Amino acid sequence: MAQRIVVDPVTRIEGHLRMEAQLEDKRLRNVVSSGTIFRGLEIILQGRDPRDAWAYAQRICGVCTHTHALASIRSVEDALGIDIPKNANIIRNIMAAAQDVHDHTVHFYHLHGLDWIDVASAASNAADPKEASAIAQSISDWSPNDAGYFAGIQEKIRGIINSGRLGVFTGYWGHPAYKLPPSVNLLAVAHYIEALDWQKEIVKIHAVFGGKNPHPNYVVGGVPCSINLHDSNVINMERLNLVAAKIAEAKRFVEKVYLPDIMAIAKVYADEGETWGKGVTNYMSFGDFPSENINHPDSFYVPRGIVLDGNMEDVRDLNLKDGSQIQEFITHAWYNYRGDKSSKTGLHPWDGQTTPDYDGPKPPYDELDPTKGYSWSKAPRWNGNAMEVGPLARCVIAYAKGDAETQEAVDDALQQLNLPLSALHSTLGRTLARALEAKQRVNLLEKLYNDLIANINTGDTSTFNKTKWDPESWDKECKGVGFCEAPRGSLGHWIKIKDKKIENYQAIVPTTWNSSPRTADGQQGAYEVAVQNTPMEVSDEPVELLRTIHSYDPCIACATHLLDPDGKELMTVKVK
Repeated sequence: MAQRIVVDPVTRIEGHLRMEAQLEDKRLRNVVSSGTIFRGLEIILQGRDPRDAWAYAQRICGVCTHTHALASIRSVEDALGIDIPKNANIIRNIMAAAQDVHDHTVHFYHLHGLDWIDVASAASNAADPKEASAIAQSISDWSPNDAGYFAGIQEKIRGIINSGRLGVFTGYWGHPAYKLPPSVNLLAVAHYIEALDWQKEIVKIHAVFGGKNPHPNYVVGGVPCSINLHDSNVINMERLNLVAAKIAEAKRFVEKVYLPDIMAIAKVYADEGETWGKGVTNYMSFGDFPSENINHPDSFYVPRGIVLDGNMEDVRDLNLKDGSQIQEFITHAWYNYRGDKSSKTGLHPWDGQTTPDYDGPKPPYDELDPTKGYSWSKAPRWNGNAMEVGPLARCVIAYAKGDAETQEAVDDALQQLNLPLSALHSTLGRTLARALEAKQRVNLLEKLYNDLIANINTGDTSTFNKTKWDPESWDKECKGVGFCEAPRGSLGHWIKIKDKKIENYQAIVPTTWNSSPRTADGQQGAYEVAVQNTPMEVSDEPVELLRTIHSYDPCIACATHLLDPDGKELMTVKVK
């Protein structure tokens, strides 16, 4: 008899996610992914000044605040026809690359890593500090790496365990899905602790250019920071030297700690490389890091494209403004379109609506009905196809388009793991792709910094284009799309402006693509497909399910809640 498995909430993510599945013959079937919170910022933005949209939109998320601000700013600039100065473009790219490096590293060590790493094993007598030291020295020259250091870490872990206050270290320790030798577990937990200290340093790059982190400042037309190498009140050489130092620190941590750890762990779990977590194998990247103008995809460092059914011989184009390509469906979501809850018609974001219409069971509930609405996530589709976005999608598309840096990194890693290219389509492949991308981003950070210094040295210090700042210069009606490749995948913000105010605003975040519910034809989203058929040894300890879900780095948008559990509106926002 099938057993119902419910994980609610999925922890070590941003926001609130519920996963349900049937366990049959130790395999997960009939998987249901449900976003259990409502995000209503699209409604709040209506009627506001488009130049202020970024400040509200970046509150969609408490993690990737920069990326939502960037996508929002770009949507307004696209609508108004604004080009930004070269320095502003470079600075935005630096902030985006820094966000990727920070997010990817934190995601592994503090969110996803404990799906692979057994903390209790690291504290056991079987975990030998001398052996951990030898392993550490064999994979990297990172310091500290002596036996005394690892002995100290082990005692710290034991103290936490013995206190009974495990906090973030609570887990299913001793589960058969954990495979790392005890000394490798000790090494990885030590780096978990080090990453806590490191991560607070790289975000200082956002503080330099955006004034603070999280929620750095932005401005339509450029960036809100002036450059004068000899003025102590603006971006001067001292602040630029700080940025250079933080980039160097990040490069060293990624190359000496993060990537070697991933490779060491992947070698132990390589047998899962082609068997766990294969998703929809439809991949999408909007592309990002323009070297010129955002409207010239050929200049993107991260290429744009679509790969369907894992066919890397055929990379297709996408058009974010084509109403027939990207659409959102609500058949199994708690919304309605123009009063029609059963609508099977998808809407392009420019014409999209965010009208909540909850008809699910009254919380708390035991089970959701996948034949009805069951999620606050809509179901976006590209030409009717469920897509996966994120580091793996970007990796697949860049590899398929012949990007030499990506091909070399992927081929080398897979050769070390003795895995074929097809192993990318897995939980392990998704985790590996994120680490390889972090390495690419620290390299890009170095290049971008050098480009910024070189451009400043030409005498160009411009960071802001005020040409169309005055609303009187705007068309009566206009619309635009802003996008970027957020750490978790392709992010798009679509805006309509009328009479100098926001008429409509829609955002499709990366997790909406990945966590989407079924469409009317029964087509499942990436999470549901990836978890399907996953082996699960212990019915009440879902390590295997969590390992695959965490490989996507879920970010269930969590900023503004307008409904109570009974579906009643808690707040009305009036715009003057």
